[in-house]
Amino acid sequence: TNIYVFACVFAFTLWNNIQPTVGNEFIANYSGRLLTNVPNSIPVHTQLLDLSHNRISEISISEFISLSDLQVLNLSHNVITVLDFSVFVFNENLEYLDLSHNNISKVCCLTLAYLRHLDLSFNKFTALPICQEFGNMFRLEYLGLSATMIQRSDFRYIKHLWLHTVFLTLGNFSLYEPQSLTALNTRNLHIAFAANQNFSFSLLYDGMSTSENLKIINLIYTLSYKDFPSPPLMLLKKIKTTGLMLDTVDLQWAIILQIFLLIWYSPVEHLTVRNLTFRGSLGDLTDYEILPLLSDLEQIISLDGSMKALTLEHVRNKIYYFNQEVLYRQFSEMNIANLTIYDAYMPHMLCPNRTSSFQYLNFSHNALTDELFQNCGTLIDLKLLILQRNKFESLPKVSFMTSHMKSLKYLDMSSNLLHHDGADVHCQWAESLTALDLSSNQLADGVFECLPVNIKKLDLQNNQISSVPKGVADLKSLEELNLASNRLADLPGCSGFPSLQFLNIEMNLILTPSADFFQSCPGVRELQAGRNPFKCSCELQDFIHLERQAGGKLFGWPSAYVCEYPEGLRGTELKDFHLSELACNTTLLLVTALLLTLVLVAVVAFLCIFLDVPWYVRMTWQWTQTKRRAWHDHPKEQETVLQFHAFISYSERDALWVKNELIPNLEKGEGCVQLCQHERNFIPGKSIMENIINCIEKSYKSIFVLSPNFVQSEWCHYELYFAHHKLFSENSNSLILILLEPIPPYVIPARYHKLKALMAKRTYLEWPKERSKHALFWANLRAAINIKLPVSIEANE
Repeated sequence: TNIYVFACVFAFTLWNNIQPTVGNEFIANYSGRLLTNVPNSIPVHTQLLDLSHNRISEISISEFISLSDLQVLNLSHNVITVLDFSVFVFNENLEYLDLSHNNISKVCCLTLAYLRHLDLSFNKFTALPICQEFGNMFRLEYLGLSATMIQRSDFRYIKHLWLHTVFLTLGNFSLYEPQSLTALNTRNLHIAFAANQNFSFSLLYDGMSTSENLKIINLIYTLSYKDFPSPPLMLLKKIKTTGLMLDTVDLQWAIILQIFLLIWYSPVEHLTVRNLTFRGSLGDLTDYEILPLLSDLEQIISLDGSMKALTLEHVRNKIYYFNQEVLYRQFSEMNIANLTIYDAYMPHMLCPNRTSSFQYLNFSHNALTDELFQNCGTLIDLKLLILQRNKFESLPKVSFMTSHMKSLKYLDMSSNLLHHDGADVHCQWAESLTALDLSSNQLADGVFECLPVNIKKLDLQNNQISSVPKGVADLKSLEELNLASNRLADLPGCSGFPSLQFLNIEMNLILTPSADFFQSCPGVRELQAGRNPFKCSCELQDFIHLERQAGGKLFGWPSAYVCEYPEGLRGTELKDFHLSELACNTTLLLVTALLLTLVLVAVVAFLCIFLDVPWYVRMTWQWTQTKRRAWHDHPKEQETVLQFHAFISYSERDALWVKNELIPNLEKGEGCVQLCQHERNFIPGKSIMENIINCIEKSYKSIFVLSPNFVQSEWCHYELYFAHHKLFSENSNSLILILLEPIPPYVIPARYHKLKALMAKRTYLEWPKERSKHALFWANLRAAINIKLPVSIEANE
């Protein structure tokens, strides 16, 4: 209730005044700890102490004596039975004391001079617990009390105090002595009756004669209307109340009329009735009793009374045989400025018969339809009309409803069933309309064909809009546009909204918003585009850069702007998402790739030339072709048979040494070696390449006679290549290197890198110049090529 709100605000104000500069060292919260006693470990410098919602049954001075700085104490919702104010005698700074919702029935009083807020409501007092010492609490502003009876003498000790609020809880109320409340001096008087008992009408009348603002909770009267005491006419002169709130009213229709007649003639300006239930049947009354009531009601609603605003909320009608149109007519003819009928299941409201004084109408949460106020020309002073949560369906009909409301500024049609298919239906809005709320309807893109031309603030949140058509809407005055929770896939342009300053497009289907938004909408000062399913990719980079250039125009940045796609980046804030310029610039990427390709081609070309790669490719091709022809000509003879111990590769310039030294020394004597020499073993008719390959494959070893002449011979290079190929293809140890003459490194061509590698990794035989060492040389060479050829071959040889 408002009582609790006021108490919380009052306490919060005090708490703010005593907030510690560091941490919460001045606040001690023990609420809801199931404590049975006040803890003895409370810090001595505590200024705010909360002990509510526990099971404390008694309090003593020893528990609070050390808390000299205590300003706020909340002991509500415990089981305290006796209250002795001397417990707080040493708490001289105590300003706020809440002991509501206990079982206190006895009080021992003491003046607490600094006390501003004292709440003893919802306890078990029989009489009001107002002691003589209360009269000395001159700073007291809020006083909450409870009792089952009220007498005139109860307020005698505090009638000189000027209080801001008095709250009375009257459970099981049994006695009220008339004019008791009039002794109070308070601006706000709140009275709460129990929910299951009849309230006192004398107390209601006295309350209206006591305070400026009066609130009464639980106005229930179950007795007959005939037992209801009519208010005396002299009471009207004593009424002080200008703001009256009646909460939870359950009365017979006739009694409600009586109270309403009193209020209408009184100085009350603002009447609010919540949770109102009409009971009984007009059939319970005679015509003699009904007609004067209705006559009086019809008469007073046309008079210029003090009433300015009437609010009826949560109305339930339980009257039978009752023509509601009579009541609607009375409401429509009321001579007041503000009328609210909220949640009353009201299906219709009549147009006033004469020019109405209504400036504010709120008919939210009812059952009103498109027929409301059609062709109604008497609401010319109406400025604000709220019709949310009804059953309106046609947007054009809503526009026609407003066309005669010449002063209408604000219209709320949210949470209805409105739709507009964009057909050729003319819309005619009030030219004065500047603010329109169409949120939570069923509107699609066609809504932009049916909007007020002078609108400044437009709310289309939570509809079914997928795009903003260009060239359809020309809203030159529009400053604020809310398109949140729709189906938009991109930011709309401002071609039809040149004055747009605020745009909300949150919770749509935007993956990659356009980065040129602020260029097309230079007047926009704030853009709310968060909570969309952003796809973090190159296309989004421009939008992220836009935030840095916008200078704080993106509302909710960065927490509301989070990646949704791809899966690996989900939850990443856009400010933390980065891609390199190269990854997102296609032109730069192509140029870079082209340059890298050119560099790579140049490097490969250089290496090919330096390493003589074409030559090796050509040799590989020759070897492959030779093998293919051999397989094609003699497919059954593909299994290689060794015919020679060794194949000799040498330069023609070294032929003299080979013929005079190498061949004679290997082929003569016991265990002679069969050598393959190109001059005697190459087969006529075959190509040189084919003969070289055949000789190498039919030889167990390949002897290379190395010299400066060797590295200058192209054919020697071929023979070395094919022999090296056999070395790796057959995983054999078939190479024998003879260094006839030393070869300086600079003499070896670059393409002979295999020769360099072989000389670096393999042992070679060096031809000795001393004749005495020749025998050892030939012995080592024979040992290197020692192998027994197949018998059949040797016999044939």
